[in-house]
Amino acid sequence: MQVLAFRRLALAAVPAALAAGAIPAAAPATARTTIASAQAPAPAADPALIDPAAAEVLALEEDRNRRMTVPVRIDGSGPYDFMIDTGSQATAVTREINTQLGLRPAGTAMLVGMASRRAVELVEVARLDIGSHTISGFSAPVLEREHVGADGIVGLDSLQDFRVMLDFREQTIALEDTREKRDASRRGFEIVVRARAKFGQLLITDAVVEGVRATVIIDTGAQTSLANNALRERIRTKRAAEVTTTDVNGVDLVGQMSLMRTLTIEGLSLTNVPLTFADTPAFEALGLQDTPALSLGMQHLALFDRVAIDFANRRVLFDVPPDVARAMRGSRIRGIRTPL
Repeated sequence: MQVLAFRRLALAAVPAALAAGAIPAAAPATARTTIASAQAPAPAADPALIDPAAAEVLALEEDRNRRMTVPVRIDGSGPYDFMIDTGSQATAVTREINTQLGLRPAGTAMLVGMASRRAVELVEVARLDIGSHTISGFSAPVLEREHVGADGIVGLDSLQDFRVMLDFREQTIALEDTREKRDASRRGFEIVVRARAKFGQLLITDAVVEGVRATVIIDTGAQTSLANNALRERIRTKRAAEVTTTDVNGVDLVGQMSLMRTLTIEGLSLTNVPLTFADTPAFEALGLQDTPALSLGMQHLALFDRVAIDFANRRVLFDVPPDVARAMRGSRIRGIRTPL
């Protein structure tokens, strides 16, 4: 049976102190996640981002869980609101869409969520249109809309030839087809991180959390950021509060949330980062159950001005607010490491 990994995660219950960005007896109630300059990258050039002739810019809708959706058409019907999910292996439809369109059955698959494994039915999709881009001839798992929060998911199987850029300033998504352009520009981004590909997922392997090297997954389909217990044991965090999240199968995951002082990726640091720790089947599916790892969800991605996930060139690009960018360039000129 085919196995599909989905790391979509929604927050179900958070203690009030944690919602304010604080851990009791560990940090002040005013603590909030911020961006700082840990070391100086190369200065940014022209702020141009994507060749207009090669890109389709789509209007975004931000739902109540701070996830973003784009309009798609399935076999000519729609538009439907689909979530761009870089944490899910497969493009999926909801039961409501399947009932409406009467898609042809295509067997079953094992769906691996953050908290569970469940067999789900597959259906055949002849054509899926996202703006001017078309993905043809694939099988999609059928999910419950209440657990997805959208009409469906555009997953990694449909994104491998694209560079996906989330622009939190303009509230847009840009999709650039990179099949004929293998070196899309890095202009306008302060941080460019090389990534390793595994099962279609890009893994950032040189992140550091509280001094511990960790692997990072960029997960645009998750609201919260989740880490495994291998990372928690290396950090030896003790202060934590219990939180409950719900995975794509509708199964609750109980984890321990702690406030991390720093999370650094290629010279850029996030401070006061709340992470929920739990061992999940999704980390195991990537072979990361014993390696310190975390998935970075929308609550932290939205701290950046823009984030681009370039699957064809295996890199992730981050654009920071102007004041942070100026400090990073100043640090490079002075040859020092200057936190903000």
